[in-house]
Amino acid sequence: MKQKSQAKNKTATLAAALTFLLAASHVQAQAQVQNAPGGLALAQQQNCMSCHSVTRTFMGPALRDVAAKYAGKPDAQNYLAHKIAEGSSGVWGVVPMPANTQLSPGQAATLAGWILTLK
Repeated sequence: MKQKSQAKNKTATLAAALTFLLAASHVQAQAQVQNAPGGLALAQQQNCMSCHSVTRTFMGPALRDVAAKYAGKPDAQNYLAHKIAEGSSGVWGVVPMPANTQLSPGQAATLAGWILTLK
């Protein structure tokens, strides 16, 4: 009987530790997104978040998925900045991303750099 009680206590302790670690990981990920210099604020201001989410696919791909796809590629920031400014179609499905002509090249580069930090 004592062994069962000890096993239950160990299981409960492990479950609590796992819950804590998962919560801490989520908080750290949220802090990374929110502390990126200007990226999230700019994405919200320019309505990027109307079609994109950081973590889930919406009308457009999740920005973390974009970051993961291009993270290891040379010149990824310039490539993404161009796609953001000029628009794109067929890369992530049938819904085209319109050109964002209101963005300056610097703003497009800022957004691309921020997206790449989300991997």
